[in-house]
Amino acid sequence: MAIQVHFAQRPEANELLGRSPLAALTGMLLDQQVPMEWAFSGPYTITERLGTGDLDAHQIAAYDPEAFAALLSEKPAVHRYPGSMAKRIQQLCQYLVDHYGGDAEAIWRDAGSGKELFKRLNALPGYGKQKAQIFVALLGKQYGVRPEGWREAAGAYGDEGSRRSVADITGPESLAEVRAFKQEAKAAAKAKK
Repeated sequence: MAIQVHFAQRPEANELLGRSPLAALTGMLLDQQVPMEWAFSGPYTITERLGTGDLDAHQIAAYDPEAFAALLSEKPAVHRYPGSMAKRIQQLCQYLVDHYGGDAEAIWRDAGSGKELFKRLNALPGYGKQKAQIFVALLGKQYGVRPEGWREAAGAYGDEGSRRSVADITGPESLAEVRAFKQEAKAAAKAKK
């Protein structure tokens, strides 16, 4: 895989995200109720605390749940809710072990269509429709994974030139644009209530 990404705004975290499919999936999993760059730095922080250079689905799935939660809770915490996120990461890794032999990239390596890719991502623990659509867009726009119909499967997140999500971040300027879009969407939703 090994590509250059700019989600975490930390070179060492971005390097891991660019070469590790499991790190990218984990960053997306963590991307809720915290700033994107914090979420996408999480996989690198986990590798540092595990003392490994990469994430391994088998290792994480087999890790003692209390010890793994403690690992994510160390200061600074990997997430605002480190205990629940530790559980979700382990569930994700167990699913990958059970369904893909622990190989995260297998989710998209042989996906025959965007629809199939979306279905596979949507089935992941901790992923729902929106997260799956964003990840389809992320794969298509940043990682070059473009099965037929990927833009349609990604919904509005797949739109060319959009600034809606992490899929559109290529540096500090686009991060600011995505952040502004999210703030406007949040304000519009609040105004509706």
